[in-house]
Amino acid sequence: SVHSVDISAAAIEQANRNVHTNFGPEAPHEGIREDCFKFLKEMDKGAYDLIVLDPPAFTKHISTVKKAARGYKEINLRALQKIEGGGLLYTFSCSQHISKDLFRKIVFGAAADAGREVRIVAQLEQAPDHPVSIFHPEGEYLKGLVLHVV
Repeated sequence: SVHSVDISAAAIEQANRNVHTNFGPEAPHEGIREDCFKFLKEMDKGAYDLIVLDPPAFTKHISTVKKAARGYKEINLRALQKIEGGGLLYTFSCSQHISKDLFRKIVFGAAADAGREVRIVAQLEQAPDHPVSIFHPEGEYLKGLVLHVV
């Protein structure tokens, strides 16, 4: 089964509609309108063996990078504390001021704090049809990690 969690009622409604359209009304999907931080905090440990974290940009300005880094660490920490051993965590950032290197350090800091061993299965970035100008490296803002969590 699949649970989609978002604080936006409109986003949950759209997810439900998309699942119904593509997989039919009997698809094993539930849309949950909830703040994801709260959901992750309250969910049962081991309830999921696959978690996808795809939050909106936590920063749009260089002055808020520290606050955004705390947000990325917290959401990843909560997921890492709860995911079933042997599970996969897909985690993403679309904040242009959070570099790939910084994002990786944040996620690995969360893993260390959670006391979980993780292995990188894949490092993800935007597709080739979304090129990055060498003169605007911030355009390389889409980044993700696929982690095997022991």
